[in-house]
Amino acid sequence: MVKDRSIAALQADLQQEAARLGFVACGFTSAAPDALRGERLEQWLGEGSHGAMEWMETRKAQRASPQGLWPEARSVIALGMSYAPDGDPLALADAPDKARISVYAHGRDYHDVVKKALKTLARWLVAREPDSQLKVFVDTAPVMEKPLGQAAGIGWQGKHTNLVSRTHGSWLFLGAIYSTLDFAMDAPGSDHCGSCRACQDACPTDAFPAPYRLDARRCISYLTIEHKGPIPVEFRKALGNRIYGCDDCLAVCPWNKFADTAHRHLKLAPRVELIAPPLADFLAFDDAGFRQFFSGSPIKRIGRDRFVRNCLYAAGNSGKGHLVPQVERLRADPDPAVAEAADWAAGQLRASL
Repeated sequence: MVKDRSIAALQADLQQEAARLGFVACGFTSAAPDALRGERLEQWLGEGSHGAMEWMETRKAQRASPQGLWPEARSVIALGMSYAPDGDPLALADAPDKARISVYAHGRDYHDVVKKALKTLARWLVAREPDSQLKVFVDTAPVMEKPLGQAAGIGWQGKHTNLVSRTHGSWLFLGAIYSTLDFAMDAPGSDHCGSCRACQDACPTDAFPAPYRLDARRCISYLTIEHKGPIPVEFRKALGNRIYGCDDCLAVCPWNKFADTAHRHLKLAPRVELIAPPLADFLAFDDAGFRQFFSGSPIKRIGRDRFVRNCLYAAGNSGKGHLVPQVERLRADPDPAVAEAADWAAGQLRASL
């Protein structure tokens, strides 16, 4: 194991290597249990705020603490990679015939980009400390990246519950490396939200019962990505033209004025065809066309049916008569949720024309 007198040098070199690989933030914290973190998770789950994300409940013990997942872990390296947008994420709010896609999904699948960089950093660390062990995580394991990021000092969990950086705003993909090395801990990130409640006021579905608390069951990102079957009628109008995720609470954060696309990872550049796509193009997708178009995109994982379902709600909200023939055709779709969404959309369009 690395000796105490050289731990600072190792951490400084690791941060430099992380920056070379495209990470804009890198901090260190303990892998030991944190009682408050576990209590907050237990409360959130107890309130049912995780909706149908059963994996949150079934692996809560592993999620609550890094050592709950891997008892040998001693430290956590928390990392952030910028995906700062080129323009205003809310720019399409007044373009109902265009599809609004969350900024994070405009480019390549972040799981692939971040994990590749994490694995390269992990190999570098093992080469420096051959006796150490580690595990890398990007959003697909029971790891609480956001509170760990705050504990490691790379930002703080804002009132919208996402991590906020004073340098990079709300636009960070998070990754974590669990290590058997005893790194020196960084000071935790301090809260700089103050009296601001812009994110709370911006939410179209009132998904925040209180600052720093999110009810996923009301969140457009959850409803359009994780929720299976028909989306509850009470939320459909609020969806507007959002077909995959929602950036409203992130986009209005004042700290984003410091975010700079110059720091965005090159492989996370947006695809031009996803910045302001016509709804009509997406309503025409069959399964093969959907998979081909979204190859290498995080959008691919929700499948054609859920994606077209979302597009139909947007079509119903659009008031655009030229979409009626496509909507009518989808009323006979073999997927029940798609067919039901088409019925709803057709009714909305008829009422608006």
